[in-house]
Amino acid sequence: MKFFPGHLSSEQQKELLAQLVEAIDQAPFFVPRMPRTGKPFSVRMTNLGPLGWVASKDGGYRYQETHPDTGQNWPHMPQKLLAIWDELTGCPAPPEACLVNYYATSAKMGLHQDRDEETFEAPVLSVSLGDRARFRLGGQTRKAKSSSVELSSGDIVMLAGETRLAYHGIDRVIPNSSNLLNAYPKHFPEGGRLNLTLRRVTAF
Repeated sequence: MKFFPGHLSSEQQKELLAQLVEAIDQAPFFVPRMPRTGKPFSVRMTNLGPLGWVASKDGGYRYQETHPDTGQNWPHMPQKLLAIWDELTGCPAPPEACLVNYYATSAKMGLHQDRDEETFEAPVLSVSLGDRARFRLGGQTRKAKSSSVELSSGDIVMLAGETRLAYHGIDRVIPNSSNLLNAYPKHFPEGGRLNLTLRRVTAF
């Protein structure tokens, strides 16, 4: 894992958030569901880019070109995100999906692997905006030893090489630790945290 604390300045965070809000207006948050049980996730999601990650009881985990509720194509990724990908990953191909997870006060994400892609050659790049969160990173099995680090708004994490398929998750969000999302109460009435996960889906 590579950790880039404070990579985005306060102004860059505000600019990126404004672009994300426009995208969310086009592609509203939806609630994914566990494939086997149909249980709803505690996070809400949307996507940017040519492909988007979705989860449902009937269709399982998958990538698709359209929003599951509106049927419309996903909005384009902001140029700033593409520039960050180029700057930090060294990957010769651009990301094809940017999963946007919205963590309200009580939301969290259990340990999981990002393995629905056709290729694991490209890294996964994760950008944090808003409230601080406790990020947990384990090994390539669910029972492997894990450790945690606190992520703040503007921090970036990259999973590459041996950590590309490492189990990881969010233990908890620390409420009211950032006021970034408070600028948009219509979209984020509880404040909270956004996590932007850039992924390459197909081989290159």
